[in-house]
Amino acid sequence: MIRVPQNRLLSAAAAVGFAVAGLTVAAAPAASAAPCTDIDVAVARGTGEPGTLGLIVGDPVFQAVQNRLRPRSVSSYRVDYPADLGEPASVQRGNTDLVGHVRSQAAACPQQRFVLAGYSQGANVVDNSIGISSDGAVVGGPIVATIPADLAPRIAAIVLFGNPIRAIGRQVTGTYAGRTKDYCALGDPICQAGGLNILAHLSYGNQAGDAAAFVASKV
Repeated sequence: MIRVPQNRLLSAAAAVGFAVAGLTVAAAPAASAAPCTDIDVAVARGTGEPGTLGLIVGDPVFQAVQNRLRPRSVSSYRVDYPADLGEPASVQRGNTDLVGHVRSQAAACPQQRFVLAGYSQGANVVDNSIGISSDGAVVGGPIVATIPADLAPRIAAIVLFGNPIRAIGRQVTGTYAGRTKDYCALGDPICQAGGLNILAHLSYGNQAGDAAAFVASKV
């Protein structure tokens, strides 16, 4: 039996892979935060993940949330960051952009509430943005910005998938713990220490309905 070094296994799983399991990139509607919708869903995609908000997680989760929350208006925002293993400051750039987006939207739309979603490296982006450091986790980095405390009540729900900080014994605690659902598939090496099933890291689209139900229970 050929044994794959753990660091190579983690890199392979973190770099989601455009063609794994025959996935293809389908055209999707442009994601932009419409002015003053009831709920804005900000999504940080996984490393190298194709799709508008993310083919594996973001797109199906946003669609499920939008369907579940009708007739309330729901907009989306694609966090602007490299999502690239080769960019040393990738997570920090996502962290800065997500916090900036929430601040600007909150100022423009006083009644708007937010849902934050992150997958893989994108979960690190969300972790940092709510004050939980991903430094030391695979594709992680130090916190460079956090959502201001006065805006915390407007963060209705957080959904995380394949969250790398879980593999190093961290989790979302404190202010946002009760509003967070953190999915880690059995054997996923990105969020489970000792996990060996790379394909588990690609399975989170199956949780879109459950994530939408959780969001609906919080908004």
